[in-house]
Amino acid sequence: MKSKKSGIYVCHTFYHVYIACLKELALKDFREKKGKAYRKATILLSTMSNDFGDLKDRLMASGLFEDVIMFEEKREDFFPELAQYRVDRGSTWKNLLQRMKFTKRYAELEAPYVPVNFRDYELVQVFCDSDPIGYYLNQNRIHYLALEDGLNCLVHFDAARYDNRGHFGLKAFMSKRLNLIFVQNGYGKYCLGMEVNDIKAISMPCPYYVELPRKNLVDRLTARDKELLLQIFVKNLDALKQVVGQKQEDKKSILILTDPVCELDVREQIFKDIVAEYSKKGDIIIKPHPRDALDYRKVFPEYPIIDPSVPMEMLNFLEEGKFDMVVTVFTDLKGADFAEEKVRLGDTFMDQYEDPTKHNQNISIGITPIEPDDEMK
Repeated sequence: MKSKKSGIYVCHTFYHVYIACLKELALKDFREKKGKAYRKATILLSTMSNDFGDLKDRLMASGLFEDVIMFEEKREDFFPELAQYRVDRGSTWKNLLQRMKFTKRYAELEAPYVPVNFRDYELVQVFCDSDPIGYYLNQNRIHYLALEDGLNCLVHFDAARYDNRGHFGLKAFMSKRLNLIFVQNGYGKYCLGMEVNDIKAISMPCPYYVELPRKNLVDRLTARDKELLLQIFVKNLDALKQVVGQKQEDKKSILILTDPVCELDVREQIFKDIVAEYSKKGDIIIKPHPRDALDYRKVFPEYPIIDPSVPMEMLNFLEEGKFDMVVTVFTDLKGADFAEEKVRLGDTFMDQYEDPTKHNQNISIGITPIEPDDEMK
């Protein structure tokens, strides 16, 4: 019988790759201390949500993974025939029947773009299984472990319950028990569970969540591990040090993390307002989100800009990367150890700029939103 390869990760963002690296470094250390052989995992980089640039080359050069493979994952609008299954048929049961057809057909259409045979791997780990890969794995009866999309993402937005509001229990049953439709975040029939950072912080936890605090993975890093992570995620370390080193000792240093929120013109106004407010309190440095298409160098030519592809967590590993304050709209700041004061403006702030229903999804499913003052408690 052909022996299986080690694990494989499916990543859609730079943050996903960062967590995959943390997990592999921890596993490698654990097995070596136990005197057991360590076999490197493979990593798939989905091009559906991000331009990873030359990250593949830097991952391979790091020696941390056995292989790095690009995955041309396709959104549902890539397949025009799927649109017919999204038409409202006027009743719950007719719509569920349509959804059953959609679930099966989507997996079939995605199959030619999947670059590996997942059955060849001992453990499949998938970030954001709400993406097409979740449909593919469940319809092909391949077990996998789901991983939270972003730090504490289910605290701020329970996507499974929101996307399936109205008869959620029935839909979860049809997914988890019958595999007739697909519900993400632990409710897929072939999902072994969903790994999250903090179960207690989730308002409506499900029995399939498993907890692995990201802080535990970070705290065990050695100096050599941190150096390796910087080599992987920072294309030009000297340039990053130069940008963050522009802080003046006699002024408060403030890092603004952008978010890919709303339309570009509204987003521009949001961050102009944020910069105008916080520039009164100190020197500003801007770190755009990797998926933020707004040209911040053009909008804010007078302020230092950090390369968007650098995960904010890399600043934790730089002596020069310490700030007095970090400010963001929606990014979870629990892992931002590089700042003394953390300000997450949240839903109330966004209510000023767009229809609250666009970002207050948790309210519609009975979850009380987290207020900014409670964010850091």
